[in-house]
Amino acid sequence: MTAEGGRALVLGGGGITGIAWEWGILSGLAEAGLDLAAADLVVGTSAGSIVGAQVASGIDPEVRYQAQLAGANGEIPARVSRAVVARWGWAAVRSRSPERLGARIGRLALAARTVPEAERRAVIESRLPVREWPERPLLITAVDAATGAFTVFDRAAGTPLVDAVAASCAVPCVWPPVTIGGRRYVDGGLRSAANADLAAGHRGVVVLAPTTSGFGPMVSVGRQVAALRRAGVRVALISPDRAAREAFGGNSLDPARRAPAARAGRVQAPSVIESVTAVWKDA
Repeated sequence: MTAEGGRALVLGGGGITGIAWEWGILSGLAEAGLDLAAADLVVGTSAGSIVGAQVASGIDPEVRYQAQLAGANGEIPARVSRAVVARWGWAAVRSRSPERLGARIGRLALAARTVPEAERRAVIESRLPVREWPERPLLITAVDAATGAFTVFDRAAGTPLVDAVAASCAVPCVWPPVTIGGRRYVDGGLRSAANADLAAGHRGVVVLAPTTSGFGPMVSVGRQVAALRRAGVRVALISPDRAAREAFGGNSLDPARRAPAARAGRVQAPSVIESVTAVWKDA
């Protein structure tokens, strides 16, 4: 089967450092004449939902890149503790499908003590200079905390954009699940770090993935990209180089790492121009 659509931009999860790195890559590519904001579809997961909402709305990547270099006012410092990682690992060992994994970790998230939902939503809102769904097709991913069901929000769903993004960014046991339509949702990265399979049917796909691995029954970004390629899709998978990973540090949720991560993405951008051009031009 061959893809028949146009171009898709997939933006994966990776915390505050992932957001910054993605803006660094996007601004560097835009400076070189590669406007990924011209995508026919934008897919955003977790950190990528914040970037994707703005890209699809036509926000200048250079403006957002410069914003990453400013201070981290209004952020709530956080870290995924070893205890939380251990609980995730135990849930992964016991789960044979992404849905079961999502339900098990979702239950942990529902029982966890976190900041109030409204307080976390305010942080997400402060990161978004846009409040309404864009006209350009935008898909934002989340997972139902009770059932583990994969959920995709779009303009037609009628969910407020800020709520959809907050749900996609609700790291289990770190941030509170987000209430939408009487249900609670957690991070879309619980199903896949990028959910690149949502770009199926497009001729050219660029995937920016701060994190590419999965755990337990989760499908890795690499496997999703391989499946797209087998279907005739041209795909460029861009992940952090060594310098970028060092800039991220050991905590992707640390606001202090934002500026170094953004600069690392900007420096890395020239090295990926050729691979991006190969799938983006004439797609």
